[in-house]
Amino acid sequence: MAGHSAAPGRSVTSRALGILDAFGSDSPRLSLSDIAERSGTPLTTAHRLLGELTEWGALARRPDGRYEIGRKLWDLGLLAPVQLGLRQVAAPFLQDLHTTIRDTVHLAVRDGLSALYVERISGRESVPVLSQVGSRLPLHATGVGKVLLASAPDDVVEQVLGSLHPVTRHTVVDPERLTRELGEIRRRRYARTCEEMSPGAASIAVPVQVERPTGALAVAALGIVVPPHRRDLARLVPALEMAARGIGRELARSLEFH
Repeated sequence: MAGHSAAPGRSVTSRALGILDAFGSDSPRLSLSDIAERSGTPLTTAHRLLGELTEWGALARRPDGRYEIGRKLWDLGLLAPVQLGLRQVAAPFLQDLHTTIRDTVHLAVRDGLSALYVERISGRESVPVLSQVGSRLPLHATGVGKVLLASAPDDVVEQVLGSLHPVTRHTVVDPERLTRELGEIRRRRYARTCEEMSPGAASIAVPVQVERPTGALAVAALGIVVPPHRRDLARLVPALEMAARGIGRELARSLEFH
């Protein structure tokens, strides 16, 4: 998100949005100088806008002087359809799934070339994971991301294949290999990863689909994260598929009334 140029004539709104856009999953807390540089905003202007954004609640200033996203933006974000509708519909199914398997369960949608995590449930004994609600992780390195990529438009797949990068030494970065893997995911209807996003974690994920007259539309991906030494990942697929079907049915019903 960094690197916006300081274009003359930018409106106040544009500069404020540029400041907010400086934050990301890789940079959740930033200093004044960091924000000014990443947003392409003069230091004095950034300081003034940061004060206004903090007063309104869009940002919060930490004791160390750095800034982070404020609670008001979080509250507003929860009202977005992808958050509000999907999270409300999926919540009971995710909870039931977590109760059954006791491992981390998460729900994600595609946001450009990233998997945007909209919900996560984990317990004290769950494998530590990088995903948090609101975080964005690479499509090619996560179970839910690969499911979403397998159903993405061709131009999205081409962009991802052309910009593969390693996250760990196990991340698939060979375009031909990933293309074959995506074909396999479409055939078997689930994805698997092993330490491709973070060491010590394996994942399995399935699509959440809504049936339409023209065919099924994959609107999200449902996944779980387990220790990599587990050998029964494939046996967890039916439980994931059952929960995904339930979410898809409820989503379809809710759409009928809108």
